[in-house]
Amino acid sequence: MKRVVVLGAGYAGVDAALTLHKKLKNDDVSISIIDKNNRHTLLTELHEVAGNRVDEESVKIYLDEIFKYTKVNIIQDEITSIDFDGQTLTSENNTYTYDYLVVGCGSEPAFFGIEGMQENSFTLWSLEDAKKINKHIRTMFQLASKEQNIERRKEYLTLVVGGGGFTGIEMVGELIQWRDVLCKEYNISKNEVRLVVVEAMDKILAVYPQDLIDKAMNYLKINGVEVMTNSPVTKVTSDRLEIKDGRIVPTNTLIWTGGVKVSSFVEKIGLPPAERGRGRIAVNEYTQSTAYPNVFLIGDNSFFTEEDGKPLPLLVESAIQTGKSAGKNIANLIHNKPLETCKPKLHGTMVSIGRKYAVAETMGMKTSGLMAMFIKHLVNIHYQFEVAGFEQVIRYLKHQFVHKRKDDNMIKKHLTTETFTFWMVIMRMYLGYMWLMQGIHKYNDGWLSKVSIYAQKAAATAADATAAASTAAAEVTTSASQVAEGAAGAVAQGMNLIGQNTPAWYAWICETIIVPNAMFFQTMIVLTEFGLGIAFLTGTFTFIAAIVSIGMNINFLLSTGLYDYWYIVTSIACLGGAGRAFGLDHYIMPWLMKNWRHFVRNKSIKANL
Repeated sequence: MKRVVVLGAGYAGVDAALTLHKKLKNDDVSISIIDKNNRHTLLTELHEVAGNRVDEESVKIYLDEIFKYTKVNIIQDEITSIDFDGQTLTSENNTYTYDYLVVGCGSEPAFFGIEGMQENSFTLWSLEDAKKINKHIRTMFQLASKEQNIERRKEYLTLVVGGGGFTGIEMVGELIQWRDVLCKEYNISKNEVRLVVVEAMDKILAVYPQDLIDKAMNYLKINGVEVMTNSPVTKVTSDRLEIKDGRIVPTNTLIWTGGVKVSSFVEKIGLPPAERGRGRIAVNEYTQSTAYPNVFLIGDNSFFTEEDGKPLPLLVESAIQTGKSAGKNIANLIHNKPLETCKPKLHGTMVSIGRKYAVAETMGMKTSGLMAMFIKHLVNIHYQFEVAGFEQVIRYLKHQFVHKRKDDNMIKKHLTTETFTFWMVIMRMYLGYMWLMQGIHKYNDGWLSKVSIYAQKAAATAADATAAASTAAAEVTTSASQVAEGAAGAVAQGMNLIGQNTPAWYAWICETIIVPNAMFFQTMIVLTEFGLGIAFLTGTFTFIAAIVSIGMNINFLLSTGLYDYWYIVTSIACLGGAGRAFGLDHYIMPWLMKNWRHFVRNKSIKANL
């Protein structure tokens, strides 16, 4: 049995392990992923935890959720050394052997030798970092609210972000919003709080085109953020930082996002680093180590150069694509197939500045504001669905849009008010009963055995009505006997599909499509009403049933003029998970979600999940 080990459960490692399962699920191969944590952390969303937008659970995806229904073995351990010749990994208490190894241990903050930076700044590179920042900022406001010394109070209320790249701008964006909440909570004037971004280069978000940089700068300025460019930090102490030109910023809070380097663990494992890679390991076009062909390096550990000779940037998308490539090529080696060149296709980047504004450049398109935020959410949803299915997407949406915050506006406060689903059970049951009765009445009236609908426009006189009824009956009957019987009694016994307020386009549909095929549509209506009744009464696929119920009533409003608006209103209410309480949806929906994940991972459905 071949043994494949993925070291690190970051973006790259997770995708490598999932790809290995996909390619090797039917082979006699052992696949393991080793990480010191039992979770995958959404590193690109840490600023939201640090800035109090979401709670810490929002950036955690537990590994047992990701690798459920796969053959990937999860090992929680911290590897301390690797013997590439002996093909072993060693931790404090265990040793693991491998035939193929994928190294995806990520990176860590770079301090560039700045005096006091490592000792006196906060980094934002782990969940623990984000939680420390969150706690510290709240502490600063608490201390400031009690401090009488003006200068000391200013130090507490000066929050500095070092670095104007993606992470730094996203971090200060969260501080913009949280500042207002904290000021209200601790009775501090907003004008007392100083938010500062310190950037060594001549502009922030340097990889973006100038027009997007200008939009970001304008948003920061409007929200009171001071941006100091061409301002490399030279020294940091516990209560201030010094700029190269001699300026001093008194502060107790410096959040350092000024750069990253390869993890210290990867630096010492003995693989040859690339010349320009800041410690990243040299790999070939297959993401394969140049020293050991059975070792692959991915994500931030890999110095991968594209066809134009440029190194692949340190982005989530880069990590994911190198991870997939390593997984495919290990599977190819095991199957004795040729290796495939890694050809990354980067689609762009997005930077949120708080939860209300963003700038993005995706697939050559530049966007800002709500559209950029929408794109960012879509990208997050796509990735989280890929690794952990519908359940994770639902969790993400709840954390982002339902999670209550003190600065929510009045509309959101009302929209996110929670109530018990079981209060909707009586309403759902009544709706189901009424639909079932509608179906029973139509069945008893012979809708499955005789033509019962016609299309007659409103007539001016009784004589016109009689003539129109005869014509309508003739159009919908299928035999001479039905014409004779229906001409006199169509109006009294049938259902006219054209009411006084029926739009002309819908009347045309009734006359040319529905009435000539009356028996088919009557059967569909009766079966649908029976189906809706049963669905609502049993709480089965209630969301779908509610959509169909709304559609049926809109159809009736357009045609017969049966203005039972309560059907629509009640159906809308049932969209909110009415079948989850005392209904089969309580069991069916989780089962479907699990089976979807099982199908995605294994292309099969399992009844007993």
